Amino acid sequence: MDTVLATTIIELTPKESQLKSLLLDAAKYVDASQNMDEPVVLRWAGGWVRDKLLGIQSHDIDTAINIMTGVSFSMAIIEMCEQPDIAERHNLTPTDIGNLHQIAANPDKSKHLETATIRLLGYDVDFVNLRKETYTEDSRNPQMEFGTAEEDALRRDATVNALFYNLNSGELEDFTGGLADMRSRLIRTPLEPFQTFMDDPLRVLRLVRFASRLEFTIDPAAEEVIGNRQVLDALRLKISRERVGVEVEKMLKGNHPKNALQLIHNLGLYHTIFTDPDNAKISQPNIAKWEIVYECLDTLRRNKTPGSIYDVFVRSDEAAYFAWVLAALCPWQLVEQPPHTGKGKRPPPLATLAGREGIKAPNKLCDVITASHKHKGDIMALKTAVVQKHPSIHERHRFGMAIRKWEANGGHWRLQVLSALLVEAIGLEPNEKQRVDEKFLDEWQSFLYHMQELDVMDAPSLKRLIDGTQLAKALDVRPGRWMTAALDVCVAWQLQNPNATEASGAIEEVRRRRDELGIPQ
Repeated sequence: MDTVLATTIIELTPKESQLKSLLLDAAKYVDASQNMDEPVVLRWAGGWVRDKLLGIQSHDIDTAINIMTGVSFSMAIIEMCEQPDIAERHNLTPTDIGNLHQIAANPDKSKHLETATIRLLGYDVDFVNLRKETYTEDSRNPQMEFGTAEEDALRRDATVNALFYNLNSGELEDFTGGLADMRSRLIRTPLEPFQTFMDDPLRVLRLVRFASRLEFTIDPAAEEVIGNRQVLDALRLKISRERVGVEVEKMLKGNHPKNALQLIHNLGLYHTIFTDPDNAKISQPNIAKWEIVYECLDTLRRNKTPGSIYDVFVRSDEAAYFAWVLAALCPWQLVEQPPHTGKGKRPPPLATLAGREGIKAPNKLCDVITASHKHKGDIMALKTAVVQKHPSIHERHRFGMAIRKWEANGGHWRLQVLSALLVEAIGLEPNEKQRVDEKFLDEWQSFLYHMQELDVMDAPSLKRLIDGTQLAKALDVRPGRWMTAALDVCVAWQLQNPNATEASGAIEEVRRRRDELGIPQ
């Protein structure tokens, strides 16, 4: 459903009104107990205001303070709430006021100022002072100082994130035209785009994230600047890859991951994001037909029904995120690996390097990327055999053992199959809408149905009828290097004889192949 501006009036829920009353009492408490030059004014800022106007529920509230730091104000709240009359007046229970957490400044994580967070009345409330920022040419880490509400609004990444709700006056404050932009469904920078992005290139990715999440359009002036070589170089060189990865993860875990990849594609950001920034000599992937991949995955996701490809292969939120990363890295799967010199360990596939170094993908995800690259040929060969109705497709052990191998070498075997589908899709000739045809998806659905008919989907968790110790005893030999292959023979026999309840047949199969397996007499 499209996101539309629900209101221009902030109407608080009873719980939000209770929180507002508590914070205003805290402001009065500070005014009375501390010798301040002017009264404390509190504003709810940014994302909470934006989502409130859009009718989206939010439990995270950023609170901006005019004349003191967030840590100081938070300590005053806790001190005030220890008074019995305050707790009674606001109907506070022991669980309504959480502990104070100080989040230290961390410029590499876009935390330029120390922030305090308290769990209040079921909300995670961040406190920080209003500020203005001054950037130097060679750093995205600004000099910070206290500022006005307007200066604080102007330093933000987008006008729709620069709105304030003034708790003292009860009024909505718009210093940058954010309300008009919300009506126009527009993501626009408060200040001139080029300088905004050069000051902090991370804002490029934040605009992409908000545009994809809200299904808004990025301001054409900002779009034009995003493709500027200086901006792209600044994004690649000035922003830590961990921070790039955080933004990409938020995009792909959101409600509209396809929109995010489409924006990355259209804005020319692919080679800046999904790359090993320290290895400029590697050939860049051809992304001319990348659109087919993310359109294909989105089609599968939207057409999810019981037993469908997406329903069977993507079974958790983690798997959904991994699937979109695999789609993002799909062009790298087609780049020829550089020859290995033979010295040292063979480097991981280029797709894995792009994930690991480009967006700092965690090890578990990198293992799936590597396995997807390694096994895609085997997966496609089995799928082709099913489509062509090769006689071997009735050999249950062939499919079961393949699935066990995929799972043992990388995990998430279902996602490895999905990745092979996407890799094959990018090699197809698309139709005029850059989408794969139904015949292609029907073939993969047939492959899935065939595996289900063979009842091999749970092959990795198959309980063995015999273990290594038992097998060695049955053969009257000492355990040795032959054991792994021999146990695989047992499992394959078990898959081919699913109704067997004891292992004598498996043992006989191992005996029959004793010489082949190198088992001593």
